[in-house]
Amino acid sequence: MEKASRSTTTTRKGFLHGATGRNLGLVIALVALCIFGVITAGERFASIDNVLTILRLASVIGVLSIGMTFVITGGGIDLSVGSVVGLSSVWASTLATQTMAQDTHWIVMVGCALAVGLGAGLVNGVLIAYGRVVAFIATLAMLVSARGLAEIIANRQTQIVKVQGFLDFFRDDVIGIPMLVWIFVVVAVAGWILLNRTTFGRRTIAVGGNPEAARLAGIKVKRHTMYLYALSGLAAGIGGVMMLGRTTAGSSTNGQLYELDAIAAVVVGGTLLIGGRGTIVGTVLGVLIFSTLTNVFTQNNLSISAQAVAKGVIIVVAVLLQQRIAERSRAGT
Repeated sequence: MEKASRSTTTTRKGFLHGATGRNLGLVIALVALCIFGVITAGERFASIDNVLTILRLASVIGVLSIGMTFVITGGGIDLSVGSVVGLSSVWASTLATQTMAQDTHWIVMVGCALAVGLGAGLVNGVLIAYGRVVAFIATLAMLVSARGLAEIIANRQTQIVKVQGFLDFFRDDVIGIPMLVWIFVVVAVAGWILLNRTTFGRRTIAVGGNPEAARLAGIKVKRHTMYLYALSGLAAGIGGVMMLGRTTAGSSTNGQLYELDAIAAVVVGGTLLIGGRGTIVGTVLGVLIFSTLTNVFTQNNLSISAQAVAKGVIIVVAVLLQQRIAERSRAGT
């Protein structure tokens, strides 16, 4: 009986300290935010239109965060995703690209944005994996250069999207839910399957946990690292398309500071900054928490500065909790 009792207690502790426990904590935090929003803003917050606004606000950052989850799980960091969003949106909305899209199909604009994002990610990956440039420096360089290239291409002007088929697609909804939200859902589901149900995901965790051990186990660490940054760039390209659909304009300012929001959502969601553990469900919840927090502050006419302070506190608390969990894991081992 005593052994059974100890086994049950250990199982419960493992449940609470595992991924399910962490996600449960995030769900509780999100519910608490929603209750606070209902109390302070009433029907304005609880309306269906406002819920859809929150989801629409979360969609672009959410897609970037999915890509960022893979990079951070693999032991890296990508500071360039916001700038790549701007560059891909500008490149996909140039006069030449739009003319080609009108002559053929609007999918040309989508392909252009995805190609730009994938290309930028591959450049990052090659520099980091094969050039042995520190990820922080390589992606910081891409952040600056991609934003500068976007300004040169757009000549610091906003490029209005005039391809009607593209506009109609992103203005449409399915069962009342905007297309942007559906794209986020599809990317999140695909990301979860890739991380949790494929060899690629297992290799990502292995590379992030111990690159040398992964190499000795037969994993091509450099090539896999390159793939991770390419995946992050592809997510940024998708984000660029979504920005075009949401704003109907390509601008070099699109995606500004989005990389910080994406990293914050990933960290709050429970992915370890040191690599070796990642969670797509946690990332989605982290994105929703920040999106809901922004909406609550907006509904109550609170300043952007106060929002920034609140986000900073949440990030610090999340990192401190990560450190405690890591110390307990080492002690248990």
